[in-house]
Amino acid sequence: MSTHYTLRRSSGPRQERRAFLVQTGGAILCGLSAHVSVPQSLDPARAQSGAPSDERAHGGAGGLRLFLCGDVMAGRGIDQVMSHPGDPRLYEDYVKSAAVYVEIAERANGPIPRGVAPQYVWGDALAVLERARPDVRIVNLETAVTTADDPWPGKGINYRMHPANVAFLTAAGIDCCVLANNHVLDWGYDGLRETLGSLRAIRVRTAGAGNDETESEAPAVIDLPERGRLLVFAFGSPSSGVPRRWAAQGRRPGIAVLDESAPDSVARIARRVAAVRRPGDIVIASLHWGGNWGYAVSEAQRTTARRLIDAAQVDVVHGHSSHHPRPVEVYRDKLILYGCGDFLNDYEGIGGYEGYRPELAFMYMPELDPASGRLQRLLLVPMRIRGFRVNRASREEAEWLMQTMNREGQAFGTRFEPTAEGEIDLRWGAAAAIARLE
Repeated sequence: MSTHYTLRRSSGPRQERRAFLVQTGGAILCGLSAHVSVPQSLDPARAQSGAPSDERAHGGAGGLRLFLCGDVMAGRGIDQVMSHPGDPRLYEDYVKSAAVYVEIAERANGPIPRGVAPQYVWGDALAVLERARPDVRIVNLETAVTTADDPWPGKGINYRMHPANVAFLTAAGIDCCVLANNHVLDWGYDGLRETLGSLRAIRVRTAGAGNDETESEAPAVIDLPERGRLLVFAFGSPSSGVPRRWAAQGRRPGIAVLDESAPDSVARIARRVAAVRRPGDIVIASLHWGGNWGYAVSEAQRTTARRLIDAAQVDVVHGHSSHHPRPVEVYRDKLILYGCGDFLNDYEGIGGYEGYRPELAFMYMPELDPASGRLQRLLLVPMRIRGFRVNRASREEAEWLMQTMNREGQAFGTRFEPTAEGEIDLRWGAAAAIARLE
């Protein structure tokens, strides 16, 4: 069976995911069988240190520094190499054990150690975080943290990691896990309850899911000493494959759902934000939306993102769901990340979408004015997933990512330039236009 699949044959996000599952099975059954010029500023020797370009690059005096990334899919195969692997049983069409995903990755990239320490999966990211010193660290945790044995009926793909492995989050100092996505309920309501309890036990805040509707819609509240608070609202969209039945209702557990095609969706969020926000607060809307593959941003997504800024007074739109980075926009000096891509997954060795280079990822390091929420600077740190851990990308990989982001960012008036330390630095508005002329 060919490991390639034409995206146009999919009729929606759930079909795209099913196609990915089918091609995965095909790859297993078949045995798993761009040259670019690189500027010296993307020097891998300097990049390995994790050092920021300068103090201003990661916040400077008084700036609010954040670490954001896309999907952290620490279940399934990755769970199997951690110190407390859970039950490997799966209910996928082709794959019945999570251990198979470890074997696929090892065929592609060599041996992966077992019983790894909690910090293993973060690789070079830990050095970047240590030097950047972000004030708040936020990830989209796209797995259930549970020992529950009842998969959601008909879901097809079910991610879980053993609760004893949850310390991998504290190893990276994660402050908040966004849970409004299409995998947090993979193991039913019991799995969701255990996920919430496991994260609370290690004092990691959650957003976008809860034991009832009120809890699912409440933001994570992070105090910023002498600078107010950071509020993280999170929503999952059916456009990403979130089943509508997962919406929390009344006393029923579930996630907060946003349908970007619904005319009243932004107004509902605006009311929730207004009910909680205080003067001086910074607001993030973290959205799991859109399909897995492709760079195009739908008109509904662009309109929703801008209306969240205009009507709901959101300062950062943190989008995720795509398996690769998507364009960045700065609208009225507020940051919109349309898709941050996967940051950690167990897809190594699975073919079919190589043109997107989904093994490449970014650490997103925005700096905001704490008084207004306006974007002051955005640095992206190019990373690569290999051996179920995240390490610094090579010069060629970093250059490819930058060229891709610049190509896709033209329609949004954004452009990236390399730094001396192997990061890429955002230009927008007039600065982006000037950079294109140089």
